[in-house]
Amino acid sequence: MRKFTKVCAAALVMIVVASLLCVPAFAAAGNVSGAIEGTWNSAKTEVKNVVNNVVFPVLDLVLAVFFFVKLGGSYFEYRKHGQFEIVGPAILFACLIFTLTAPTYLWTILGM
Repeated sequence: MRKFTKVCAAALVMIVVASLLCVPAFAAAGNVSGAIEGTWNSAKTEVKNVVNNVVFPVLDLVLAVFFFVKLGGSYFEYRKHGQFEIVGPAILFACLIFTLTAPTYLWTILGM
C-alpha cells in the first residue's frame, strides 16, 4: 500500500508540474490553423539552427566513430582470415556522406 501511495503522489506531482509549465495557444475566432502557422513560423529558425548545429554534428560524430571502428574490425578480420569485408564500412561511409551533405539540401526539400 505504501508503494502505491508513493506512485500516486509522484504521478500527481508530475501532472501538476506539467499543467503549470504548459503554455496555451489561443486561436482568434476559431482560426486554429492560423495559430499553428504563427507558432511554427516563429519557431522555424530556432528548429533549423538546433538541427544544423546540434543534431547533424552529433550524427556525424557517431557515424564517423562507427565507421572507423568497423574499418578497423574489417582490417583485423582480413589479417586473421585473409578476406576483407567491405560492405559494413561502405554502408557507414555512405551514411556519413549523406549526413554531412544533408543540411545543404534538406531545408529546400522541406520548404524552409
